[in-house]
Amino acid sequence: MKRIMTRSLIVWFVSLAFLAGIIFLGVRLVVHNAEWVQQPYNGHIASSGGLAKAGKIYDRNQVTLAYNENDKRLYHPDQSTRESLLHVVGDNTLNISTAIQSMYRTNLTGYSFILGLGLPESLRGNSDVTLTLDSDACRAAYNALGGRKGACVVYNYKTGEVLCDTSTPSYDPSNPPEITEGNEKDYDGVYLDNVVSSTFTPGSVFKIITSAAAVESIPDIYSQTFTCNGSLDVEGNAITCEYAHGTQTFSEAFANSCNCAFGEIAMQVGSEKMKATAEKLGFNNNSLKMSGIPIAESHYDATGVGENYLAWSGIGQHEDLANPMLMAMICSAVANGGTASSPYIVEDDGKLLDKLGIAINKANNVDMVSADTAARLHELMRGSANSYANRGVSLAGLNFCAKTGTAEVGEGKEPTAWFVGFIEDEAHPYAFAATVVEGGYGIEAATPVVSAAISELVN
Repeated sequence: MKRIMTRSLIVWFVSLAFLAGIIFLGVRLVVHNAEWVQQPYNGHIASSGGLAKAGKIYDRNQVTLAYNENDKRLYHPDQSTRESLLHVVGDNTLNISTAIQSMYRTNLTGYSFILGLGLPESLRGNSDVTLTLDSDACRAAYNALGGRKGACVVYNYKTGEVLCDTSTPSYDPSNPPEITEGNEKDYDGVYLDNVVSSTFTPGSVFKIITSAAAVESIPDIYSQTFTCNGSLDVEGNAITCEYAHGTQTFSEAFANSCNCAFGEIAMQVGSEKMKATAEKLGFNNNSLKMSGIPIAESHYDATGVGENYLAWSGIGQHEDLANPMLMAMICSAVANGGTASSPYIVEDDGKLLDKLGIAINKANNVDMVSADTAARLHELMRGSANSYANRGVSLAGLNFCAKTGTAEVGEGKEPTAWFVGFIEDEAHPYAFAATVVEGGYGIEAATPVVSAAISELVN
């Protein structure tokens, strides 16, 4: 009798485990079927990277960026436009994993969970995708980069719409290169959208984060003065500054981008509070996304290191790494009173939910700093922008708040240039970030890239 009961229990256990497994697989199939189908290695969606029957891709002004003709995937007629949008739109190889043609392939092909791809083309729903981008602005920024490695993003800090996303190096999607061992160095990083998928040493643009930490952690920060003689000795090592700024206030040190002052400030804040502030502002966070596209994790951690490294980390050096999209989001938070608008790049994905106004590709906004801290940062960035304007920087004649960066990367390379900030204009609420690898000074290399994009958006 006991043997029969034991066998019965085993049968019940196996049956329940089997049923649970079927339910688990069923749920996985329903939730992830679109992801599995659109993988580039899926041979069931064949020809032209599986895009031979795909829908069109439009920019915000209904300019056609990708379309089909005679079962062949084609792209915008202008080569500069094609190259400027390569990393957003993608090409037939599907090697750019974050591109719309990779991420939204099921939408473009009209794939249905119930009917797969078996439904006649005439009966399929709209499989076109409309982006928030302005292709003219992307082309302008791309041309301003002038073949140098870098990125430029401009987005609406009120709505989250990404208006410009361009990355270099690039190539013509109509004629993808054949990359071999002999020429792979020429195409290093060509499959990465540097706006969302790369991080760079931030240099002085990180002083925005250090300033936020100072405002929140040092009660008398605005009554302090900092003396800069061009060098600050910390533990026998020098924190260097390009100029001897003399005695200056906190606000003046920010406008002067004084390394000596901000090295002192980082040490006053301390490594734990510096890290906590950086994380509130999106660093060390791998969950940020743009229309479902992952944003590369920015890095900050100076805990457990000496004072010299802590000082350099507050200047945006040491091991600091920042993503351009995140820096634009931080500027959005400053402009918005502490809350960053979550960026999105897909306006209409062709699905019924989007038609009904139920957007699933737009994440929640991100609270980064208090309204008071945002107001203080706003004031600091306006002071910097005034000095840039006096040196000839113009963003379509609009008022702006900003910070440049010139990040030393060593190995005999020129610095990485940065320019981040936002426009103070209700009709043009744009936050932006541009970086130029080995570009030199931010004010010389990165500001013209942003200026080109915004001038196109405004005019």
